[in-house]
Amino acid sequence: MSVPPVQCIYVTEECIHEWRTANHSFKLSQPVPLLRFLYELSWTMVRGELPFPMCKVALDSVTFSDNASAEKLASNFADIVSQMAQDLTLSGEFRSRLIKLARWLVESELVPVRLLQERCEEEFLGETEFIKIKAQELKGKEVRVNTRLLYQQTKFNLLREESEGYAKLVTLLCRDSEAPTLKGSASTIGIIKSLIGHFDLDPNRVFDIVLECFELQPDNDMFTELIPIFPKRMEVSNPVPYGLYRLAALLVKQDFVDLDSIYTHLLPKDEEAFEHYSTFSSKRLDEANKIGKINLAATGKDLMDDEKMGDVTIDLFAAIAMETDAIGERKSELQNSQTLGLLTGFLSVDDWYHAHVLFERLSPLNPVEHIQICDSLFRLIEKSISSPYDVIRQAHLQNPGSSTGGSTNAMDVDSPSGHNSFIDLPKEIFQMLACTGPFLYRDTMLLQKVCRVLRGYYLSALELVSHGDGVLNPQFHVIGNPHLHLKEARLRVEDALGACLLPSLQLVPANPAVGQEIWE
Repeated sequence: MSVPPVQCIYVTEECIHEWRTANHSFKLSQPVPLLRFLYELSWTMVRGELPFPMCKVALDSVTFSDNASAEKLASNFADIVSQMAQDLTLSGEFRSRLIKLARWLVESELVPVRLLQERCEEEFLGETEFIKIKAQELKGKEVRVNTRLLYQQTKFNLLREESEGYAKLVTLLCRDSEAPTLKGSASTIGIIKSLIGHFDLDPNRVFDIVLECFELQPDNDMFTELIPIFPKRMEVSNPVPYGLYRLAALLVKQDFVDLDSIYTHLLPKDEEAFEHYSTFSSKRLDEANKIGKINLAATGKDLMDDEKMGDVTIDLFAAIAMETDAIGERKSELQNSQTLGLLTGFLSVDDWYHAHVLFERLSPLNPVEHIQICDSLFRLIEKSISSPYDVIRQAHLQNPGSSTGGSTNAMDVDSPSGHNSFIDLPKEIFQMLACTGPFLYRDTMLLQKVCRVLRGYYLSALELVSHGDGVLNPQFHVIGNPHLHLKEARLRVEDALGACLLPSLQLVPANPAVGQEIWE
């Protein structure tokens, strides 16, 4: 079995040839990173392409970009050898050469034998004869030493620290304080919490000590302020701070944490949240269906009562007022739902990929109905369309009469403004509009901007087709068939109209300007 391929960036064939001939005048022109150079050099010697003594010649011919002290050089060599020794795919020839390399590093005093003994496996140490006992005996001795250090010493430290913590607590509570102040009480509370956390004290035992000290000092009002820090119930009723959601979103965005590993710990579970929202929706729907109904079987006073209940004017503003009431009822849901809180965090850090994943998972909850989530999504949409909207605005300022008409011909595809820039929208913008749905009516200014951007996007696709495949403007940056691009643009715009713009227009109370933008 051959050695795994290693891409050599700095140890090239030219360098190996110069080192083999012991050319001390040869120098690399650029500084190299220490760890990467040693890694490539070690594999070169293990493959037999460079004799071990020429290693010093190679080290003298380079300048390292980072600090290359003798201690760091030895430490990196020891790490590389220990890592290569764990490679089970090495054949006997290459492993034998690796053993000789380790011995040569120790004999040449480049690496202290102590570093290899600390970092290499027992079997490899036995093969290199760096230990005097067998590998199996060394493993057993290591287990016995670790057991003695871990269990006996740790247990002793825990007992000592616990008693020391209680002693500090009693000293704090029994000190003389004739005139306790508010600042002093706050300081005492902070010290008690620190003692509980640092010495791993039992909170119930700490509370018992506080009460015992209170019995000895009944006139000290400080103890009345200490009692509330020990809650009767263990449940935490305070909502999760928004900063924690934002921090979790940043960690997921930077790939430090996987979304699914966090999502499994969030409360409430999806099934419970969906069931709760389904019940809430059914209740609101029943209330809406009762409006305007009259009981034909009722007589007398019952009929008068029914007429009073049914005497309701149904208009757009009444529907908006009902929606406002429903949002108010769902306000507590946003505070108690950690999944919706994490969604808000993703929107705040502009991580649309993971936000879209949560929008799809939580679609039965209609999360955009919450004002905070809706505003965050609006901010992300406006940020995403800011660049193309600036292009459209500049084109309009240069040609004031180009967008005054009421049809697509109002902005001629052959106008000079169309040659100066090309508008292409990513699919993420259309995903945002699909998630927004009819709630874009809440921001009519953003609704008009979206309409203008979509119009410019579609007209740019038309202009691309009108120029043909052979004489494209180099500013277009479109790869592929212009006709396919136009078809895709048309489908995207139609989907946005059906899923977002037209439903939002129905909820906008008497705004002809928005209707004009959508019509154009």
